[in-house]
Amino acid sequence: MCLGIPALIVAIADEARMLATAETLGARREVNIVLLAEDGAPLSDCIGMWVLVHVGFAVARIDEDEARITLDLFRQIGEAEAEIEPMRLLG
Repeated sequence: MCLGIPALIVAIADEARMLATAETLGARREVNIVLLAEDGAPLSDCIGMWVLVHVGFAVARIDEDEARITLDLFRQIGEAEAEIEPMRLLG
């Protein structure tokens, strides 16, 4: 199964390599934006864009509302896992 993670492009990290800094749930990492950059447009146009990140590439633009809904679901899954883990240990 493939999983894409919503992220917000917050900066351009390396223009020559088409790398941007993306943030997801407080974590930042570099992602390649070659699939989303428009010919002739400055890469800085991508700052503020919500994207779907998969294996280090921003593969699609997504709507901010869709990103927030998905991130809320990830938070809920994390909270559920935190509650279930002690039960597994009692096993």
